[in-house]
Amino acid sequence: MTLTCGVDVGGTKILAAVVDAGGCIVEEVRIASPAGHVEAMIESIAGVVGDLAGRHQIDAVGIGAAGYIDKSRSRVLFAPNIAWRNLDLKAEIEARIDLPVVVENDGNAAAWGEFRFGAGRDVEDMVMVTVGTGVGGGIVINGELVRGAYGVAAEIGHLTVVPDGDLCGCGKRGCLEAYASGTALERRVPGMSGPEITAAARAGDQRCIEAIAGIGRWLGGGLASLAAVLDPGRIVVGGGVAEAGDLLLDPVREAFRTHLTGVGYRPEAEIVSAALGNHAGVIGAADVARS
Repeated sequence: MTLTCGVDVGGTKILAAVVDAGGCIVEEVRIASPAGHVEAMIESIAGVVGDLAGRHQIDAVGIGAAGYIDKSRSRVLFAPNIAWRNLDLKAEIEARIDLPVVVENDGNAAAWGEFRFGAGRDVEDMVMVTVGTGVGGGIVINGELVRGAYGVAAEIGHLTVVPDGDLCGCGKRGCLEAYASGTALERRVPGMSGPEITAAARAGDQRCIEAIAGIGRWLGGGLASLAAVLDPGRIVVGGGVAEAGDLLLDPVREAFRTHLTGVGYRPEAEIVSAALGNHAGVIGAADVARS
């Protein structure tokens, strides 16, 4: 049985897992992420992979990192929540663990996991959007990840939806992320976290229900614009905010149909929940390393 290791690197945690060829997790380890320290992050990733490699015969490692990854899947050009700038992460990790390493954007890795083993496994053209602290995602067309000329495609959260609109964490104004993210959700209900808002909405709190619906309407409109360009067969919605289920997805679907060009005269993408939850990234990263 061929085993690879997937690593999902974020601003608060590092999740690593040994994954088999069928997308099943054999073992996983989660540790805190020292995001502000370049060397500590590298050592932490190498350490957790080395720990798993000591117990399993691992053939390769895939790392999903939040940020811009170059075309060669080696170098992190820029990571907004981690202190990495133009870092050859592939070389740094390979020098420490003596295994082949592939680096991929975390949204791309999650999309690939869902495409191969989750909610998109029976389509050829799929968009995944992840709604958490920010808005990310990945695009699969004709069974291949769309990475662009420089490796930094699929930054769905930074589509401009309101020219000169609200300030986004990227430094620009009017991005979809500024209106449809978990951060935007928390601004709508001051004093409550995203999970608290979701819990209250499920309990019937109308203010929280409307806050989630507002996020969904923005997201649906943005996805309609994306569908005008890509025409995906399925749109998969994941991330922490997606835990709200149909409280989010029903407004997304309604807004999508409202804004979609040619609605009623064209096939429409199905909008569904992600199937792999928080493991999509590590499963996808592991499979990228295998293939």
